[in-house]
Amino acid sequence: MKNPLMRIFPLLLATAALSACATVSPEAKVRAGLIDAGITPRVASCMAERMVDRLSITQLKRLQSLAKLPDRDIGGMTVDQFLHQVRALRDPEIFMVVSQAGLGCAIAA
Repeated sequence: MKNPLMRIFPLLLATAALSACATVSPEAKVRAGLIDAGITPRVASCMAERMVDRLSITQLKRLQSLAKLPDRDIGGMTVDQFLHQVRALRDPEIFMVVSQAGLGCAIAA
């Protein structure tokens, strides 16, 4: 007789695989947010990759709060206006990472 655990193992494995697919990575969230803000997909992918490796989840959430500014279209801002908003977060590391990623990825694109 087969071990009962061996019969349900494939089901458990499939469930685990599906649940892993359901979670969205921080990089994918940052990429989507940058694209929504008007940054080209290619530059957004480059920036997201660099930013996620260098910022904490808390810092990424603080950065995401910029998208919720009332009467502000981030995609319509100049680079100077956007960096002013990032600087207003008062986190030098966020400012440094975002400006370096933006500049590096814009040049590489």
